[in-house]
Amino acid sequence: MNQNKTTLGAAMKKILHLIPVCLTAIALSASALAAGQKPNILFIVADDLGWRDVGFHGSDIRTPNLDKLAAGGTRLEQFYAQPMCTPTRAALMTGRYPLRYGLQTGVIPTGGAYGIPTDEWLLPQALREAGYTTAIIGKWHLGHADKKYWPNQRGFDHQYGPLIGEIDYFTHECEGKVDWYRNNKLLKQKGYSTTLFGNDAVKFISEQSPARPFYLYLAFNAPHTPYQAPQEYLDTYKNIPDPNRRAYAAAITVMDEQIGRVLATLDQKRLRDNTLIVFMSDNGGTRNAMFAGAMADVSKAKIPCDNGPYREGKGMNYEGGTRVVSLVNWPGHVASGAAVNEMIHAVDWYPTLAALAGASTAKCKPLDGLDVWPAISEGKPSPRSEIVYNVEPFRAAVRQGEWKLVWRAILPASIELYNIPQDPSEKNNLAAQYPDKVAALQRRANELAAQAAKPALLELGFKELMHQFHLPPAFPDEEFEFIQER
Repeated sequence: MNQNKTTLGAAMKKILHLIPVCLTAIALSASALAAGQKPNILFIVADDLGWRDVGFHGSDIRTPNLDKLAAGGTRLEQFYAQPMCTPTRAALMTGRYPLRYGLQTGVIPTGGAYGIPTDEWLLPQALREAGYTTAIIGKWHLGHADKKYWPNQRGFDHQYGPLIGEIDYFTHECEGKVDWYRNNKLLKQKGYSTTLFGNDAVKFISEQSPARPFYLYLAFNAPHTPYQAPQEYLDTYKNIPDPNRRAYAAAITVMDEQIGRVLATLDQKRLRDNTLIVFMSDNGGTRNAMFAGAMADVSKAKIPCDNGPYREGKGMNYEGGTRVVSLVNWPGHVASGAAVNEMIHAVDWYPTLAALAGASTAKCKPLDGLDVWPAISEGKPSPRSEIVYNVEPFRAAVRQGEWKLVWRAILPASIELYNIPQDPSEKNNLAAQYPDKVAALQRRANELAAQAAKPALLELGFKELMHQFHLPPAFPDEEFEFIQER
């Protein structure tokens, strides 16, 4: 009995001796867990991708890597962007509607000297202050004429790719000039742009340490015009007779393949479990030749994009121009194979990512975005009850709850009202039946218009506008200046 007591006493002493060690180990584990709470962020943007032009939305275009991300993550089926490229990218970077700072109309053309205003505190700046390594690989399109607008001056530690909105995929030229940079330095580099972006993204991720989180903004120019792809990929779509659709499909498949390479690198580095992946298109697929871009004249060709059930496409405030392909994937943090049908807007990513990253938004101007992470990760209702599609001097589109107003203010003026849950294809104009709804939404649009900055694009001459939208000149600059004043 005494021997048992002695043995028990010795065991208790050992246990008591081990308690501080265990507590220390637990504290270290908790500290390591806390240090690992900030996720890596891989934010992928496609350019002018049609809503239906991915496998998980029923397309015959091959996108196996995106399909796998969708199957293992959550699709955002009411995710809204702005109707054109520059405004959406600005919304992502600022968390604010582009109407606040004059980027709501069109895109920044090659002749445009303006950019996203330097007094806007951008997402990469906030994330870098929170300890992130920040990188943009791909298309910028938020200011190119002055270095103060360039990515390295706006919070990105690393930059690679074009500054303007449209380039030849192989020569990286626009209007005879190369637009291809690495960290403020012009590069003369050949190669298919999508593949080069993939190469640089793989290299960037390979160099990252698990000790410091990263934010990689991977912004492909695919499948924007001009419709181009390497011959070996074109050959895989020989069954598609239309050359534009064939090249468009091939460009999407190359992009998907490069995304697959990036995912494989995350796996190899054992970073995948702590990496939040977002994929989206910057606007709907092009359906009108006016918005196809300045390098390719598709006015007499069949435009290849497919926005599924949604009306119109890029450049338009209808659902086809603004409701875009989007998904979120983060193992253990979002549901697999799920769909969120709550309203979410591009501006919401700024406060959502800042909250996940522990980044301060104190230096931001008032945000239009809302933290939608509970809606994405827990299936809770979105805090967003309103979508501002866009508000410009000549048109506006605003949705509150079920009701969406599409208002063309220039002659011939038009008013359209749609119940989006009941009529997502926007076929049944209910404006005459619900004048009170129309009036309320018009008041909201006018309220936003009163807060808006003058569109920077309208400061340009009329000839520049005609060049951007492939339109013949109608009257001289002097008359356009009169319109601006009005």
